[in-house]
This record gives sequence, C-alpha cells and structure tokens, in this order.
Amino acid sequence: MSHSLLYAFLAFMAVMYFTPGPNNIMLLSSGLTYGFRRTVPHIVGIVLGFAFMIAAVGLGLGTVFLAYPILQAILKYAGAAYLVYLAAVIALSGPATPGEASGRGPMTFWGAAMFQWINAKGWVIVIGTITAYAAIAQFPLNIAIQTLVSLLVGAVSTVVWALFGTALRPVLTSERLVRVFNILMAILLLASLYPVFMDA
Repeated sequence: MSHSLLYAFLAFMAVMYFTPGPNNIMLLSSGLTYGFRRTVPHIVGIVLGFAFMIAAVGLGLGTVFLAYPILQAILKYAGAAYLVYLAAVIALSGPATPGEASGRGPMTFWGAAMFQWINAKGWVIVIGTITAYAAIAQFPLNIAIQTLVSLLVGAVSTVVWALFGTALRPVLTSERLVRVFNILMAILLLASLYPVFMDA
C-alpha cells in the first residue's frame, strides 16, 4: 500500500467533502429549516449513497459510461434540472412549524442517495477518486479503502454541515431572516452548477 498516496487521497477527500457543494448547502438549509434530527435521513442517504456510488463505479460500472457517453450527458443535465428545482424549493422554504402538516419536508434517505448519481460535484469526486488514487493498493482492496474513506469523511462532513445549520436556528429567529438565508442558499446551489455548464 502506498502511504503517501493514501495521505494525499485523505486530503483530497477532506477538501472535496468539506467545501461548499450541493449536498452541503442543502444540509445547511435543512438543518436550519427542520433541525438536526429531521435531517438525519438526508445525512445517511448522502453518506451511504455516495459510498455505494464510488464502489459501483470502481468495480466496473464506470465502463458503462465509457461505452455510452450519452448516459453521462443525460445524468449531467438531469442533475442540473433537479438542482434548479431544489434551489426553488429551498428559496421558497420558511421555518418549519411544530405542527406542520405540509407535504414538504427534508430530503428523504432514498432521495438523498439517488441524488448522488446526478450531483455534478459528486462525479468530480468519484472520477478523481477512481482514477488519480487507484494505486493506493491492489484492486479490489483500493476500492474497499476508497469506499471506507468516503464513509468516514462523508459522515463527519455531513454531520458538521447539518449541525452548522441547526446552530443557526437560535440566531435566525424570524421567518423573514430564515427566508433570506434560504434564498442565499438557493443562489449558492445554483452557483454550484457553474462547472456543469463550463464543461458543456
């Protein structure tokens, strides 16, 4: 096992996971709007969904995308359209009330897990992980290590972002402030689409 490459991979994952992106922005907004406990399924969906994505691509699913490049384009633009929708939902969200009976709520486990497949930043991480850090160890141990690191770093970063949003609840006490904050988060979410269109 290449220890220097492993340390480089850990640094890469920490930077990619902890910097703002669609997942982190949505967790921040969800923590503020719904609180930490209601955001937990969203957190678990991201962590397990993304780790599964790394394992699946690393174990051979990536060859499907090489054989059929149109699939990558479909996922890219479907993801962009879904992010625009999510930005609109976040922008229109106000603080959740205790007895709220609305159908709108935090993202579900399955919604968050499936979202990883259309997350542009997620694909950057997966491609970087599978290609640049393949020599960490012999196949398939390298994929197992990459998946495990994804689980660990992903769990820490998602919890931190959701807790950060939850910590803002006592500060952003008025409905107006929450709405302004969510509009800013929606704008940041739309800004995360920049790499998608620059790569077009």
